[in-house]
Amino acid sequence: MKSVAWLLMLFCVLIIAPVTAYQLYIDCPSEIYVGQTLKVTGNSTLPAGTSFQIVMYKAGYTTTPIGSNTVTLQDSKSKTFVVTFPTKGLTGGQYKIEVQSDTTLLDRLSSDSTTLKLVKIADRSGEITFTAPMVQIQGEALRIEGSIKDLGNDGVKIEVRGPDGLVFGPTWVETTKDLKTGDGMFARKVVVSTPGDYDIHFTDADSYIGEVTVIVPEPTMAPTMVGTTPTVVTTTRSPTTEIPTAAPTTQAPLSPLPVLIAFGILGTGLLFRGKKE
Repeated sequence: MKSVAWLLMLFCVLIIAPVTAYQLYIDCPSEIYVGQTLKVTGNSTLPAGTSFQIVMYKAGYTTTPIGSNTVTLQDSKSKTFVVTFPTKGLTGGQYKIEVQSDTTLLDRLSSDSTTLKLVKIADRSGEITFTAPMVQIQGEALRIEGSIKDLGNDGVKIEVRGPDGLVFGPTWVETTKDLKTGDGMFARKVVVSTPGDYDIHFTDADSYIGEVTVIVPEPTMAPTMVGTTPTVVTTTRSPTTEIPTAAPTTQAPLSPLPVLIAFGILGTGLLFRGKKE
């Protein structure tokens, strides 16, 4: 009798277990390049409304997350989801993508669930030599000039994205082989009219190479000279009474008569004196 009971219990466990165990699967590329966006896809049988985090770490001893996305399952049969992680500025190496939850969610998952993935991020950005200015004036931008290491005449695919989205490409651009180094030199100008950051992506026949960001600042406004009308200051003098200046007086010349009389008297006196002597 006891053996029958144990068999019934085991049978119940085998039936109930698949019903109560949920499934969760995540997936992503095994290798991408620095500058590309890492896309993580997934699906689950967990109930709609369930939330959990998908976290990106640098593989190794570090426990500091590089990025995190929260997923909340919606009402759909497949309950699929997609999250992305930018890789611009990361160093090449091994990274891991992991499902995390602060509840007992992970304990309720089936043994075949996939909650951890490893991804290698390769760095080819050092193969790009960009010779155009990193800050370019609006009206002269966007100059795309430089070379790709060992590319020769194979050509490079260029894509430019700015504040308004896709600006150029992706388009294959010819490269000219540098006879000394074997590098592939490129030159192209893309006209842009909006200030902002422009990400220039480079890809060759093998894989994605990397990106360069060029800044186009706001145009500097020249100071405007505001015309001013010179102010004329009018001074009103109070009426004054001018004192008339006396005209210079002219002294009349002496009359010659007195002089003649004086000389006559003098001469008579001298004459009379001579006679007397």
